[in-house]
Amino acid sequence: MNILITGATGFIGKRLIERLLERRHFVSIFTRKVEPRDDRNVGQYFWDMKAPAPTEPFREVDVVIHLAGEPVAQRWSDEVKHKIRESREMGTRYLIESMARLSSPPKTLISASASGYYGDRGEEVLTESSLPGSGFLPEVCVAWETEASRARQLGIRMAAIRTGIVLGTEGGALAQMLPPFRFGAGGKLGSGQQWMSWIHLDDLVDMYVHAVENDSVSGPVNGVAPHPVRNEEFTETLARTLHRPAIIPVPEFALRLLFGEMSRVLLESQRIQPEAAQNFGFEFRYPKLGPALAQLLKTP
Repeated sequence: MNILITGATGFIGKRLIERLLERRHFVSIFTRKVEPRDDRNVGQYFWDMKAPAPTEPFREVDVVIHLAGEPVAQRWSDEVKHKIRESREMGTRYLIESMARLSSPPKTLISASASGYYGDRGEEVLTESSLPGSGFLPEVCVAWETEASRARQLGIRMAAIRTGIVLGTEGGALAQMLPPFRFGAGGKLGSGQQWMSWIHLDDLVDMYVHAVENDSVSGPVNGVAPHPVRNEEFTETLARTLHRPAIIPVPEFALRLLFGEMSRVLLESQRIQPEAAQNFGFEFRYPKLGPALAQLLKTP
């Protein structure tokens, strides 16, 4: 199939392109910086998400994968929060408006979303049918998915992958956690009792590929492994995998000093189940945390 990707130069996008090419799909990307690539099989088109995209890149495209968005993992200011929402809400709106101008639009849109949709939910077990939470990130995710859902009015199949904490060594949360843990300075965040819904990068990429190749996949899909863990268990498992202690907890006030309002995200509890993915026949390679970390960190 011919696949067009936004946000393709990020942590997830890079691995996704590799997997799609391995499966003999044809890939092109929208990027804000067209530059030479090692892989010349990937076509590049400029789009800055500040206006509808050019229609030419959509010619003969079967699937659009929409990953683009301002990074959430940074200290929030009013300006940063505006960029986070604007890039997702308006960027997605402009993407749909571009496809609406086509005489023959793509058959499928697979849009990123985030587990932030659910907000802080304590011990509640969350599935795709659970209501959104309250606060900044849930509001952003609702607006994001609402814009993506407009694709259905064009007869386009739409799936939204609500991504949890993605584990990989080349980016994301794990890459930021590794340095202090390797020095024996890691520990739980706050009380450590909050639930963390995580997923191995390879499983997330496979989930996108599964959505590309299976017409039955539609609607919200939780991009998380089936066994969430409490933060305390996560830190203990990571420390054990690295053969290091995890005895230096990070109190809430320290997180607030470091990250400001964004620190709330690190302390939120989300106990999410990938019910839709499993119903659609997706099989996880790394359903449990220990083997996932062992594979990523290459330890027995």
